[in-house]
Amino acid sequence: MTAHDTSPSAGRSALIVGAGIAGQAAALRLHQAGWRVRVVERAARRRGGGYAVAFAGIGYDAAERMGVLPDLLDRHITPDALVYVKKDGRRAFTVPGPTVRAMAGERNLNLLRGDIEDVFHQKVREHAEFTFGTTVERIEQDADGVRATLSDGTEATADLLIGADGLHSATRAQVFGPESEYRRDLRHMVGVFMLDHLPEGLTPGTTASVTDTGRTLAVIDLGENGAAAFFGYRSEESDRELAEGPHTTIPRAYGDMGWVAPQVLDQLAAADDVYFDTVSQMEVDGWSRGRVVLLGDAAWCVTLFAGYGSALAVGGADALGAALEEHPDDLPAALAAWERRIRPEAERKQRLGRQVKGLYAPKDPLSLWLRDLPLRMASNPLMSRFLQRRLQIRG
Repeated sequence: MTAHDTSPSAGRSALIVGAGIAGQAAALRLHQAGWRVRVVERAARRRGGGYAVAFAGIGYDAAERMGVLPDLLDRHITPDALVYVKKDGRRAFTVPGPTVRAMAGERNLNLLRGDIEDVFHQKVREHAEFTFGTTVERIEQDADGVRATLSDGTEATADLLIGADGLHSATRAQVFGPESEYRRDLRHMVGVFMLDHLPEGLTPGTTASVTDTGRTLAVIDLGENGAAAFFGYRSEESDRELAEGPHTTIPRAYGDMGWVAPQVLDQLAAADDVYFDTVSQMEVDGWSRGRVVLLGDAAWCVTLFAGYGSALAVGGADALGAALEEHPDDLPAALAAWERRIRPEAERKQRLGRQVKGLYAPKDPLSLWLRDLPLRMASNPLMSRFLQRRLQIRG
């Protein structure tokens, strides 16, 4: 038994749907609050890798409180340089690693999504029950609890069900209504997959990218973690492209791009684990319905344009655990207090995502030039030294 078993939360149970970052973080935080936790995940196993994300703000603070920050620091990826390439493949300019780190700040990590999941999972795996390859088919609730009928024919009961099952949340669809009622499509697609090898012509240890009108391709060398390819492009038919899948739509969007695109597309053809989705936000008016609450992308999805989704998922999980501790005998009050705490931050990041969406795939040459101007300035040796000195960060 844990040291929390004499707390008011002792005996309380939570069923978490989804074993991504939000689900793993919620599992650990609720365990720390004295709850019994079970996690149900539709995938057959935990996913690794994924694209790199910036991890800062309330997520960084929450990780520190939850005791996982040292493990996350061990997974930090330190970029040697950001290389920006012209359409013809020639190097346009380079932002050196010390300047990149100076601009990011001290309490800011660069992490693979899969590494964040793994750090939380390693901390909670012995304290929570995990069921993979299983979905929730039906959710029912009353004053006494919530019951979930699982795809394996069994039934799970709990005091609280947390829908941490991502942008296309089945929990949200069942309890809150169809996705179409809440989704704001930002008319972009994103695709990420791990490369078998770094394409020829790229410098190890760097992130290199080329932006053509309406599309970006980046290749990120992750050191001992391998390398990843990132695609981001504008789309007026995102639902259709999502249905067609990455192996059809990405080659169609990038087939005429030069540089290392042909090498990357060759590797894509053989890849069986590709993250591919629309870039959409969720605008849900109230993140809880009775004993069911949404967390992470299922609730808000600020999108990669805001660059804060992983941190907000962890910060949201920590705040949820704190609210449940503060209101141990009043679940509605706890969920309301939690939402008041997190919603302003989520909505602020959503607004940011909408404002900067054009930066990832500028629609015309002028927009691209304006996007690159601050980066070109940072690549200047004098400006680079100034930033490093001004921000008191050294490479």
